[in-house]
Amino acid sequence: MSVRIGNCSGFYGDRISAMREMLEGGELDYLTGDYLAELTMLILGRDRMKDPALGYAKTFLRQVEDTLGLAMDKGVKIVANAGGLNPAGLAAALRRVNDKLGLGATVAHVEGDDLVARAAELGLGSPLTANAYLGGWGIVECLASGADVVVTGRVTDASVIVAPAAYHFGWRPDDFDQLAGAVAAGHVIECSTQATGGNYAFFTEVANLDRPGFPIAEIREDGSSVITKHDGTGGEVSVGTVTAQLLYEITGARYAGPDVTTRIDTATLTQLGPDRVLISGVTGEAPPPQLKVSLNTLAGFRNEATFLLTGLDVEAKADLAKRQLEAWLPTRPAELEWTLARTDHPDADTEEAATALLRCVVRDPDAAVIGRPFSSVAVEMALASYPGFALTAPPSNGQPYGVFTPGYVDAAAVPHVAVLPDGTRVDVAPSELTLDLAPAADPELPKPLPSQPGSRVPLGRIAGARSGDKGGNANVGVWVRTDDQWRWLAHALTVDELKRLLPEAAPLTVTRHLFPHLRAVNFVIEGILGQGVASQARFDPQAKGIGEWLRARYIEIPNSLLPEAEQEGSRL
Repeated sequence: MSVRIGNCSGFYGDRISAMREMLEGGELDYLTGDYLAELTMLILGRDRMKDPALGYAKTFLRQVEDTLGLAMDKGVKIVANAGGLNPAGLAAALRRVNDKLGLGATVAHVEGDDLVARAAELGLGSPLTANAYLGGWGIVECLASGADVVVTGRVTDASVIVAPAAYHFGWRPDDFDQLAGAVAAGHVIECSTQATGGNYAFFTEVANLDRPGFPIAEIREDGSSVITKHDGTGGEVSVGTVTAQLLYEITGARYAGPDVTTRIDTATLTQLGPDRVLISGVTGEAPPPQLKVSLNTLAGFRNEATFLLTGLDVEAKADLAKRQLEAWLPTRPAELEWTLARTDHPDADTEEAATALLRCVVRDPDAAVIGRPFSSVAVEMALASYPGFALTAPPSNGQPYGVFTPGYVDAAAVPHVAVLPDGTRVDVAPSELTLDLAPAADPELPKPLPSQPGSRVPLGRIAGARSGDKGGNANVGVWVRTDDQWRWLAHALTVDELKRLLPEAAPLTVTRHLFPHLRAVNFVIEGILGQGVASQARFDPQAKGIGEWLRARYIEIPNSLLPEAEQEGSRL
């Protein structure tokens, strides 16, 4: 027996038709959606500043209006964190939709995560938003009341998947192994099509990636699960796609949450058949006594200009542009950063291929400093600067930007309230059993491969990677597909080697964690994203491409580990 839980959203902006596709595509017991991310909370905070009735994911409301009747006909309950900063407001809007459609659906919501009014009291400063990551037990209370739709604020991404399983099987709060298994399944499917081939390192091996289907977790009573998708949909579910997602945005072996700390290092993956991967063996521990809090603060204003540098003397052209802009500014911004991307090629056969990009980013607490004065200077340089002067686009008047920081508060200090369809409010107590979070000891290294001839080739010839952001940090998970490749990877891809391959990480603190069951290593690069995605410290502010950059770097790999064709080439 298993409960079949599908996911139709991995972020606010995911495929709008996915809810209907999942309901029409096959059998489900529950349909879930993850709409929140660090940047999303800032966006919703700005929405709420303009209109206190907003602060939730408006696209979810449109999706439910389109499909609520279909979901009820099929007996599928909907659970999503689309409530954002205003779950009560979303629940009220859903009831209005239900009344308009005349469907008789019941709606419940979970609240208590919003701590902004108490931020100073809790030592969290004066943020625009402050939301504790709640767990799944409030959702369980809502489902137990018979709710057809449950919406929440800032619960953990996996909680919308864990809670239906916990309710279905009657798990207790101290069933840590079962809860941890469900967290692993939830972590895999909460980012939607990343589990079915999206953003997958070996995407050229996927037969049909034109429109990947959304994932499903068939969770069993013991917490194990099978990750799959509806028949006939695009993409694939393989040990590789599931491995990639398990490694996404984690740190070490312990993956802490409000209900359980999941030991990711215990997960074992088995390909049962086409598009069916078993996750088994996951163990859990008591959660930490504190809850993580997502804090977003409006930090100031930013603007940018990108100059096109074509042909010869690129470095000299860049130097001239820098000198002119900085000298002509009436007031120097608090932050002014230059980045020169040498995208130009010698003797290029197109103008675009002959062009480099010089990017200037400015930030300041005063919008007037980085607005019109900066934009005007960048434009005024047009006839007075380097030959071939051009901008990708005229600079704007600047935009506000935010900073994400994590905070921590005692779980007992955070209300966790299930508001049932009849208005009854049920307080949900935090876990009675807790365990302070500590790094897990690294497992023993595998026996190294015997010395043998090798070739200097891109790491990605044998290794996959998935990278992402956590505040100002980036994580990069790297995995291989055979035991011998793992024996090589565990010894070859050290912290020092990563810093050599990724020079931008060289001055930063980097930690490495080993996952032998997944044949993977995970690196956390601290501070490479500055103050987080909203500050846009890098052109890739969410670190989505760092893993692919790493795979493209050259490293000495034993010839016996390379694909057959490359082994042949190395012998020529």
